[in-house]
Amino acid sequence: MILIETESGKKFTPILLGSDMNVYGMARAFHELYGGTVKAYADIQLAPTRYTNILNLTLHPGFSEDPVFIEKMREIAKVYQNHDEPVILIGCGDGYAELISKHKDELSKTFVCPYVDYDLLKSLNNKESFYKVADEHNLPHPLTKIITKDMYEDKQDMDVPFDFPVALKPANSVEWLDIHFEGRKKAFTIHSQDEYMSIVGKIYDNGYKSDLILQDFIPGDDSNMRVLNAYVDQEHHVKMMCLGHPILEDPTPQSIGNYVAIIPEFNQDVYDRVQKFLEDIEFTGYANFDMKYDARDKTFKFFEINLRQGRSSFFVTLNGYNLAKYVVEDYVEGNLENEPTVYANKNKAQHKLWLGVPVKVFKKYAAKNDATEYADELIKQDRVGTTVFYDKDKSFRRWLLLTYMFHNYVKRFDEYFQENKGRDFK
Repeated sequence: MILIETESGKKFTPILLGSDMNVYGMARAFHELYGGTVKAYADIQLAPTRYTNILNLTLHPGFSEDPVFIEKMREIAKVYQNHDEPVILIGCGDGYAELISKHKDELSKTFVCPYVDYDLLKSLNNKESFYKVADEHNLPHPLTKIITKDMYEDKQDMDVPFDFPVALKPANSVEWLDIHFEGRKKAFTIHSQDEYMSIVGKIYDNGYKSDLILQDFIPGDDSNMRVLNAYVDQEHHVKMMCLGHPILEDPTPQSIGNYVAIIPEFNQDVYDRVQKFLEDIEFTGYANFDMKYDARDKTFKFFEINLRQGRSSFFVTLNGYNLAKYVVEDYVEGNLENEPTVYANKNKAQHKLWLGVPVKVFKKYAAKNDATEYADELIKQDRVGTTVFYDKDKSFRRWLLLTYMFHNYVKRFDEYFQENKGRDFK
């Protein structure tokens, strides 16, 4: 049983679910603010959480799915059933967030579960239903057509109503994790009718059952993307929003869409729109939005909401808005309700560049524009950081593993960038 103490003397226990970069980023946020070791559970071990002194990880094969998940959580709950201090359960991935929400009534008897109810989660987690909710609340999104398995099998209504290239992605991101075939990607950019039919066929022929999202492709490179992280308290009031400007994405097929370079950005119009949306739907907990600027009508189009922090969300903590702080002040200190909403990044003097790749990879592949010029200036001023290289969690084995992990990006970008990003980087 691991207890962490706040400055006011109150104690609590955070429990993280997962073992990826997101988990390490949250463990680091807790450590930077409060010290101590964070407890985590997962089904497999991943590199970002190896050889660390700030995270105590227990592995349970099959833990990322029911029935193993709820069976193990019942065992864990017995350890904390007579625990006076709050035990905060944070799922650091779509699957874990969904499982916590699914079993929220039972788990809430022992744990603090800062998640929406399951019905709302399902309507937001599925991209198809998210767009319906977005329409109801005037949240802009790309023009969209839904492709179903029946449409594919019956060869009915499979036309593409948008000009090529078009975007194609699974509506059900959790189910997609279990689908495997050669050429599988997190999302596809399709340039012809033949390519479109071929990819849809591979997806459904390899076991995917849910719908697909076919969308108008918004022109522009990675620097047109934006990412926004928010925390909403238990009274459904938005207490923090932090906007990031991604300027480079991972081109590796299984990781397309994962940001690897983010600078902070301030945009009150975006903050106001997102705050209204989250409060109107009575959201609770962490939210992560992906959007892209559409120069054709000068608006930001929202792609999705993730009901957890993202793998790159440490950029929020790096820029002075500690992600652990808000949930602790909400559920442990009990003083967040009276705090004003934080609209992050207005003060450029505290801006820092977040990187998930070596500096040399960023410099070689990021498109040349005002955003990358600003990032270059931050690098020159040594105002740059990563999630995983942490001075207070250093050992030779960890340094060696993470250096190898970062170096692998050199080969990955060389192999996949031009093919999957579609532009000359030289």
